[in-house]
Amino acid sequence: MPLYLIERNFADELITNNEVIGHVLEANDSADVDWLFSFLSADRKKTYCLYEAANPEAIIEAARLAGLPADVIVAVSDLRPDQFPVGMERLTG
Repeated sequence: MPLYLIERNFADELITNNEVIGHVLEANDSADVDWLFSFLSADRKKTYCLYEAANPEAIIEAARLAGLPADVIVAVSDLRPDQFPVGMERLTG
């Protein structure tokens, strides 16, 4: 399934708790998207989230259902140092 990076900007500090996260997961299930990982800025006003989804429209729908912004959505691919011989040499040598 395609990968997408979502930038979310919040006016106030993002509050995370079981209730909020549960609501987000329910919205994601309804829109058939999978939240893989997120980075949260130090001021807690911005996140960068990695999602799997069929298309950007599914991410927009999940964000709408969860009451979250989805300011920028970018299709991405996976790229890691260990995918290349020089990266493997550094990790093992």
